[in-house]
Amino acid sequence: MELIGWSEILVRILARFIPVWIALAFTFGLSLAYRRRLGLYGKLFDSPIGMTGFALVMFWVFTGIFGGAFDLIVTHDVLAQSAAMKNEVPGTPYTKMIGDVAEGAYPYYLLGGDNLGRDVFSRMVVGAWVVMKIAPFATIFAFMVGITLGLPAGYYGRRLDTVLSFLANLILAFPVILLFYLLVTPEIVATGIPVYMAAVLFIFPIIFLVTLWNARFHTQTLKRNVYVSITLVIGLWLYLGIAWDADPLGLVSFPPNLLVVFVAVVFVNSPTVFRIVRGLTMDIKTRDYVAAAQTRGEGPWYIMLWEILPNARGPLIVDFCLRIGYTTILLGTLGFFGLGLSPESPDWGSTINEGRKLLSIYPHPALPPAIALLTLVLGLNLLADGLREESLRD
Repeated sequence: MELIGWSEILVRILARFIPVWIALAFTFGLSLAYRRRLGLYGKLFDSPIGMTGFALVMFWVFTGIFGGAFDLIVTHDVLAQSAAMKNEVPGTPYTKMIGDVAEGAYPYYLLGGDNLGRDVFSRMVVGAWVVMKIAPFATIFAFMVGITLGLPAGYYGRRLDTVLSFLANLILAFPVILLFYLLVTPEIVATGIPVYMAAVLFIFPIIFLVTLWNARFHTQTLKRNVYVSITLVIGLWLYLGIAWDADPLGLVSFPPNLLVVFVAVVFVNSPTVFRIVRGLTMDIKTRDYVAAAQTRGEGPWYIMLWEILPNARGPLIVDFCLRIGYTTILLGTLGFFGLGLSPESPDWGSTINEGRKLLSIYPHPALPPAIALLTLVLGLNLLADGLREESLRD
């Protein structure tokens, strides 16, 4: 077999992404057909910028799902090393060395090999799954913490606001990258601090949901008790497995290195979310519909969660998209420094760091993950711009 040219490489790469193209076509077709019924999400498709950003983001979401979770896109094992394929250029046949190829293996390294002879294309694809497992969910947890603390701080004010704002400002006083770097260093991890931080931070989603159901259904006792019970059972089960690695059923567990990164992301992002929610709450609580709810005799938490929070959704959704982008960059920076995730991890930051060492001679190992990181963050920023544009029209 001979080296293939860029035109054939491109065709083969496009063919590997067929599941992604099908999923994108289905998503866009369904969304466009029912966009008038889908609220702000449906209005997003009236914005070319928003549609472009959404397409880029969903491309990498589907790539992570089909490539990382189901192995439908990858061509080789991301950890498999081949001495014959070290730093080989894109399109190099994988059959260079007899006995080095498993039966039925894909015949080419489409984007070449890295300094350990691993397939760059497969590592780029699986790297998307690493990002999708951490960035969105860590951002959701950070929003749960920020919303749960920001609403009462902005609504009640006074001493509660003073204390919580002081703590938030204390965390924000540290440079983000430095704080992120300190939280994942081996010395800090060895003290067990990240585990205790996880125990505190990961309880907030349960508190938020229990408070939400209690505020909404406080006059419907049966429905409230059912919702609260389901939330407590499922929430505490996940909490034990994720935070303490103590799932009694043995179904939920979190790798220690992944937990450290997850906790660091939540801790770093929560104070900023808190300040945004607090500011929005202080503004919205002066509106007439809040005064009307107070006149009806609604409780403070009902007003905060079902009157104020829904009317703050526009800025929060936009910030959520931007924050996922910031988190993606933080994860890339962390991987670049070789901290947090395991050394053999295919995350984009680690792959870029390994490729940069020989960048002047072999640019191909570092460029694909760098372009992937760039396009995902660009997509998130464009998506946020589209959402902001459409939310201002409401």
